[in-house]
Amino acid sequence: MSTSTDAEYVTTARPDAGGAVGVASRQWFVAIVKNNTEKSAEERLGRLGHETYVARQQVLRVWKNGRKAKVDKVLIPAMVFVKCTEAERKEIVALPFISRFMTNKVAASAESPTKPLAVIPQEQIDTLKFMLGQSDIPVTMVAAPYKVRDRVVVVRGNLRGLEGEVVQTAEGKSDLIIRVDLLGCAQVTINAIDLEPLR
Repeated sequence: MSTSTDAEYVTTARPDAGGAVGVASRQWFVAIVKNNTEKSAEERLGRLGHETYVARQQVLRVWKNGRKAKVDKVLIPAMVFVKCTEAERKEIVALPFISRFMTNKVAASAESPTKPLAVIPQEQIDTLKFMLGQSDIPVTMVAAPYKVRDRVVVVRGNLRGLEGEVVQTAEGKSDLIIRVDLLGCAQVTINAIDLEPLR
């Protein structure tokens, strides 16, 4: 899966993260699970006491026989966000249903070719949860962000208060883009009349 290469939004975990004196800080890491078992991995990690999040939304599915039903669809396949310390992460990666943790390819340098682990800021997790929880329109993930355009805030509807970048489209609609570091962007189409410039 392609990822955002905008380094200014990237946070990396230090090799000694979690080893400081006092309380070890918890950060959102991205676990890659085996065989697309995001939901069961989320449940199993939860039973072990870890805070987790799988990005998902309710979508309408239509079967060949015409039957319709809302189903829970995972937005980012094979990925489970896990909030934990570095020490906890080392234990989690050894679990049989975890393949590995995502690395930050952008942060690797010639001096240190080892790729640090990808860390997603809390604010972006909160924004993604809000967007998926409030949107009546399906949200999609795009592999790379659009070119930076106007920053906007939604002023009406279920997504009121959501801030993001916008790409104008035809018929008075706009695609609202919310960046999720390293994973790309969450995108939803919204009526342009519900947006205002962010000052």
